[in-house]
Amino acid sequence: MNLFYKLPLLFLFSSSVSLAYAQTDTTTTADTSGTEKSHLKIGVSYVNNSVYLGRTDTITTPGITPTISYTLKSGLYFSGAMDFVTNRKKNTLDGGNLEIGYDHSFTDDFEGGLSLTKLFYNSNSTQVSSSLSSVITAYADYDIADIITPAVLLSYNIDKSSTGSDFIFSPNLSHDFDIEGIFSDNDFLVISPQAGLNAGSQNYYAGYLEKKNRISKKVANAVNAAYNSYYDALGQFKLLDYEITAPIVYKNGHFRFSFTPTYTFAQNNLPQSTAAEKAITKSIESGSPYKSSIFYFSVGVSLKF
Repeated sequence: MNLFYKLPLLFLFSSSVSLAYAQTDTTTTADTSGTEKSHLKIGVSYVNNSVYLGRTDTITTPGITPTISYTLKSGLYFSGAMDFVTNRKKNTLDGGNLEIGYDHSFTDDFEGGLSLTKLFYNSNSTQVSSSLSSVITAYADYDIADIITPAVLLSYNIDKSSTGSDFIFSPNLSHDFDIEGIFSDNDFLVISPQAGLNAGSQNYYAGYLEKKNRISKKVANAVNAAYNSYYDALGQFKLLDYEITAPIVYKNGHFRFSFTPTYTFAQNNLPQSTAAEKAITKSIESGSPYKSSIFYFSVGVSLKF
């Protein structure tokens, strides 16, 4: 059986494994006193377009993603998700992921974590990230006097194609605004404006372009020095995009509601340093609405037990 069609079974397996453990909520301030209980979290979210590091397919890819996670009291967590594309009549199951990770608060102000995510995609997926196989991530953030929180996220992306893997560096600055007692004594709203950037190599983008038959690694390896140079340029470490976002989360008892608007400004989208690179880029972009700035948003609802 094709691995992609095993995804629903893997999702259920992940869920059953998660239910064998207890966990803490990684979306709130981690607890260092040992009083935070383990919990299960089930939710669903909608995104109006799939955007990855400032890149998106020429076809808009809106999707609904059901998720389930279970976090141990220690901070170890397990999660699974599935992606359903809403503007297709066929192949609506576009992919999904299984993740294991660990979050920890070293002090009241300093926290960090690690995670490993296995990705699955339909062969017809229009997500730019569909060339990826797995992602290893580490992050850390530090709250400075409740004024501003600098954070950095480091990712190592493993590509399914022969284009190579990527190292992604993602620093950002944020500040949380908390509003309590909106509709009851126990609810609260958190608004977290953030500004950041992503920098790294674009082998994942080369894999996506290869998948879309825009460029060919086989041709590059065989005869074409210009295409070899183009692949080399995509493999260089460069600024990928700037991002501005303001996640909004409302919490009341077991209930969580989130809304995340994001504006991304793509940089160094495709190599154009030499005449040959400009010619290849022009061929890739021919008839395609590649955008340098994109607005997109996600909406989600979840229950925490």
